[in-house]
Amino acid sequence: MASQQEKKQLDERAKKGETVVPGGTGGKSFEAQQHLAEGRARGGNTRKEQLGSEGYQQMGRKGGHRNRDKSSGEDVDEGEEMDEPKSRTRTQS
Repeated sequence: MASQQEKKQLDERAKKGETVVPGGTGGKSFEAQQHLAEGRARGGNTRKEQLGSEGYQQMGRKGGHRNRDKSSGEDVDEGEEMDEPKSRTRTQS
């Protein structure tokens, strides 16, 4: 655990906009960054529990990467093709 002096130094660095806790990006204090990192980790674990390991891995692959093909200059999707249900919205007439 960090001493009071270390916490104070980390808090000052965080107030300057530096990320002092992994996963605490955006926190304006050392304590806020700790809470953000904890919440993000807990949220990821919750999604993994809800979707199962396989579903969680598919969710990560779904986004894929968008790269530019060097020979043609066109965008190329490198994500895995997945069947997804179409959203069903009703239009009122």
